[in-house]
Amino acid sequence: MDWLNYHHLLYFWRVAHEGSIARASEKLHLTPQTISSQLHDLEESLGEKLFVRRGRSLELTETGRDVVRYADEIFSLGRELLDSIGRVERGPHLRINIGVADVLPKHIVEHLIDPVFRLKPPVRAVVHEDKTERLLAEIAVQAFDVVLTDAPMPSKYKVQAFNHLLGACDVTLLATGDLAKQYRKNFPDSLQRAPFLLPTMDTELRGSLDRWFDARGIRPSIVSEFADNALLVEFGEEGYGIFAVPSAIEDHVRKQHHVVRVGRIADIEMQFYAISVEKKIKHPAVSEIFESARQELFK
Repeated sequence: MDWLNYHHLLYFWRVAHEGSIARASEKLHLTPQTISSQLHDLEESLGEKLFVRRGRSLELTETGRDVVRYADEIFSLGRELLDSIGRVERGPHLRINIGVADVLPKHIVEHLIDPVFRLKPPVRAVVHEDKTERLLAEIAVQAFDVVLTDAPMPSKYKVQAFNHLLGACDVTLLATGDLAKQYRKNFPDSLQRAPFLLPTMDTELRGSLDRWFDARGIRPSIVSEFADNALLVEFGEEGYGIFAVPSAIEDHVRKQHHVVRVGRIADIEMQFYAISVEKKIKHPAVSEIFESARQELFK
């Protein structure tokens, strides 16, 4: 039987989270040479490269990202084991593993998951963000209790899983006060050549926006495209362009990022799903996500 060296895994895990061997060596009180050697041994035992060097920094390979996710789970379970043995009187923790598609706006994710942390007795949530395809591939082996995403599971995945619609809303365009004042009048015709910050082409929202622009003969001036929605909003706050958000979180984004409404697009509907292996939800934390989404976020 093959055995995994957990010391090697710990060193790799620390380097991945610290971002460099030097910082990891400070945390672990080991020399950089020792850690480098242990990383090499781990890669040898797995038969895969875990890091590639980009200039002076280390970047995880695709395999490395997989190993980090498993290591997160392994060491989290280890801490839970110690906690359970050392504090038996507190009772076992209810646990939920949540997969979050990286295309989901962070404000939506925050609102969806927040009710889990208010449950009594407390629930320990383990949240993994990744590409939708990777999350759906792992739900087959029940790596997650639920996967949150912006589309139902495609039929190409031969997995026994169920789509649960959490809710839907239209889209609002936001911008700084000056930009909004300039493009709000005669909306949406005013958007011709307007500066836009858009999500990347692989997202549901981008496809919907492109179709909406085309249907009205609007040609926006695309300033930049972002894979990270949170970064897109930050640049929108700085006044680089108009950006779209789900109307369900419009008020929250306006208050937090000091932006105002340019206009609302009722023709675009964004849908949000929870995908699980359960047809009827039994996990209390997943049920709480459903109830909160339907009664509060998408009411």
